[in-house]
Amino acid sequence: MRRFVAPLLVAALVGPLPALAQADGVGRGPVPNWVSPSTPLAVPDNPGGLVFVRRQDVLVRLDAKGLNQHLGYHFRILHPNALQAGNISIAWNPAHGAPIVHMVRVHRDGQIIDVLKTTKFEVLRREDQLEAMMLNGVLTAVLKVADLRVGDELEVAFTTRVSDPTLAGQDSGFLMLGPNPAPGRYRLGLSWDKGQKPAIKLTPDLTGAAQLSEDGLELKFDNPALLVPPKDAPSRYQWQRIVEYSDFADWKSISRHFAPLYVRAAKLADGSALAREADRIAAAHADPMERARAALKLVQQDVRYIYVGLDSGNLTPATAEETWQRRYGDCKGKTAMLLALLARLGITAEAVLANNNGSDDGLDARLPSPRMFDHVLVRARIGDGIYWMDGTLPSAAPPSTAPILPYRWVLPLSAEGSGIEARPWSPAQKPDETQLVDLDASAGFDAPPRVTTTSIMRGIKGLQQQVQLSGLTPGQLTESFRQEIVGDTWQSVEDVKWRYDTKAGASILTVTGTWAPDWDDDGGERSMALPGGGFSPPERRVRAAQQDQQIPFYKEPSFTCHVTTVRVPASARTGAWTTRAGFDTRMFGINYYRAFDVRPESIRMVRASRVEQPEIDADAARKDNQRIAGFDNSMGWITYTPGAAKTAPPAKVKVPATDEVDWVADSNACLAPATKP
Repeated sequence: MRRFVAPLLVAALVGPLPALAQADGVGRGPVPNWVSPSTPLAVPDNPGGLVFVRRQDVLVRLDAKGLNQHLGYHFRILHPNALQAGNISIAWNPAHGAPIVHMVRVHRDGQIIDVLKTTKFEVLRREDQLEAMMLNGVLTAVLKVADLRVGDELEVAFTTRVSDPTLAGQDSGFLMLGPNPAPGRYRLGLSWDKGQKPAIKLTPDLTGAAQLSEDGLELKFDNPALLVPPKDAPSRYQWQRIVEYSDFADWKSISRHFAPLYVRAAKLADGSALAREADRIAAAHADPMERARAALKLVQQDVRYIYVGLDSGNLTPATAEETWQRRYGDCKGKTAMLLALLARLGITAEAVLANNNGSDDGLDARLPSPRMFDHVLVRARIGDGIYWMDGTLPSAAPPSTAPILPYRWVLPLSAEGSGIEARPWSPAQKPDETQLVDLDASAGFDAPPRVTTTSIMRGIKGLQQQVQLSGLTPGQLTESFRQEIVGDTWQSVEDVKWRYDTKAGASILTVTGTWAPDWDDDGGERSMALPGGGFSPPERRVRAAQQDQQIPFYKEPSFTCHVTTVRVPASARTGAWTTRAGFDTRMFGINYYRAFDVRPESIRMVRASRVEQPEIDADAARKDNQRIAGFDNSMGWITYTPGAAKTAPPAKVKVPATDEVDWVADSNACLAPATKP
């Protein structure tokens, strides 16, 4: 993302490259007059590590059209593993102007070798990240410094221009000093032309290092300390040594700025190809929800995903008509197309910015910046409900009352301007993943049991499985599983079936075959650990003494459930069965639950864990640390003892067998009794 500047040691690893051409897009020139390189720090006696950084300057200059980014560094190579720093790489968007290289020098034994006299940068004739379906217009120039040796000092400086017309001269972003810098001297700088001063915010750990002047801000560090992010903390606590800057007054101004882009992109001309598609949907469906489903499916299924960042497309959406004509588009183009269809179908909808990489925790404390978002989707009002629609997802994902991904903050785009909205969170009522095992051992302890396993996956993982498996024929699916799993446990795979339940939002995979017998024999007593029956004890929540001990602890929300049914050998249906204890325990914000139900012909078990509180305070964590020793981490053992009492004690909880419940529609048995709705 363009406004992110990370002042870490810049050393590009260049692997096998495609065809190269002499660079015609990399300029040469002097250091800009707004750049004043730092004085190199003397190399100490017997330095350690890969390199010693004599200086590194990461500087940003704001003007009326955008910004310039300058990187200059000079370091001594101390270890053979650091010679890869001689592979220098510069990435830029030619629509913003060519990079200007100021120097590439090697200092050796008091001599200065000008690398650019004998070696040129070469441009990769390919799209950066093309393999990830991204057309972003970014070019990459590479230069390999020849004859670089341990003990040499490498000095590099270049400046790149960023001027995005979508932002109309309004810039935002941040500079940071990473957590593990090599020893040496570092400088961060933000400066601006007259009248271009942005809002600035520093993390508390930088306040004392900042030097503010009339036209700039500088931070200097000699041998900065290493930072260790707080262990198991919410991600907002990892926001360290960062300078934010923004020209946007608030989040509403960003909303107002981008809303007209989608209004214009979503306009349809009467009689256009896409307008005719909307009219076809309207004629086929009278119900607004069915119209919305059909429009979303058209965008998802008939327009393939390719990120388009060419020219001004990094932030500006392609028009709905253009996206339909191309039959490819990114989230921006697909959103514009979906908005156009919904508007023509009489459905009110808006574009909403979101963050797909999970880094939106603490967004309300950041300066407003469009770069805090990497995705856009649609929110529509249909009848009395609000529904989310994402054109980049597979067509198996219909309109839903909540986004597929658990966003913490979103920004709706509106003409009047909307503020960021917090997304509510509550514990899941259905498992993200349910594993069912039906083990039929009725033929006897020593006979291979017939087994049917069913995996039910919801959410983004279920959609990923849908993408992976939906294109396979039944024969291909079965054969691939035979090759993959037959071995120690699976002795044979007879059949594999897969389907996706759109209404439930679940991918269902069922495998049928035989397992190797797994009964332990202890002098006639038979026992087996049920698959999916045991828990590992949770880890202690502790942090190093130098870290803040009051920061809360975080656990990513999840809900998993294992259900096992064993159909016991006919010869052992005497009631002489025992099981390990069930439990229902809450620790570190997680509910751990296990229950057994012994019947004459079968033994049923359910075992589940659900995050009910993603963040817990430090005091609660300390109390739960003291309880770990008492955590039941036993496996789900069942035991048959010939000659024992004929009557099994009644089960405290009735557990349905794997074939008694439609676990896709009804997973209530996975919830501990106290947590059932």
